[in-house]
Amino acid sequence: MNSFRDNMAKKIFWEDPYQTTLHTSIATVDGADITVQSTIFYAFSGGQESDQGTIGGLPVLAARKESLEIIYTLPEGHGLAAGEPVHMAIDWERRYRLMRLHFAAELVLELFYKSLNGVGKVGAHIAQEKARIDFAWLESIAPWLPALMAEANKVIEADLAIKSAFEDESNERRYWEIDGFSRVPCGGTHIRRTGEVGPIRLKRNNIGRGKERVEIYLSS
Repeated sequence: MNSFRDNMAKKIFWEDPYQTTLHTSIATVDGADITVQSTIFYAFSGGQESDQGTIGGLPVLAARKESLEIIYTLPEGHGLAAGEPVHMAIDWERRYRLMRLHFAAELVLELFYKSLNGVGKVGAHIAQEKARIDFAWLESIAPWLPALMAEANKVIEADLAIKSAFEDESNERRYWEIDGFSRVPCGGTHIRRTGEVGPIRLKRNNIGRGKERVEIYLSS
């Protein structure tokens, strides 16, 4: 008998986050909700928004994680059945911007940790237009932004290799690492080199007493 883990969708978006189409098959059907045998379609996790795209030519209306499984919601009456082969496709322009902004946010966060003793992250969100990180910090974070932005862009311009791998495969715990810089737990989709991000811009947004937001924008 196969284990529960053996029955989980194979997450190809970790093996190759640059893959945009996939031939797979339906694993289970529960009304509008389905699971698949293998997937390139990332579901919202760790602040990174879900991919957008299609399964079997139908738009994916929502994607969510339940334990180690990913549930995809299709339009009612989709007509798909367990075992049926399907074609999966993702919006690559959106995925690639999410990957670039995700790493930019992780890089900025690491630089804040290295520079501001006692700073703490209290939230984050990675969307297609921008990323944001929310910090617990009692004063304006603005004076630190120019130097941190310059340092982040220096790392990006150096075009360093980014390793992404499992640290605990059975529980799907992953990390990214840049030699000599940091190793960070993270289960998102990652670019291969820092240079792919391109120059970034940081903007401070005060969201309440004791909380500071840093917004991250790509140049293109």
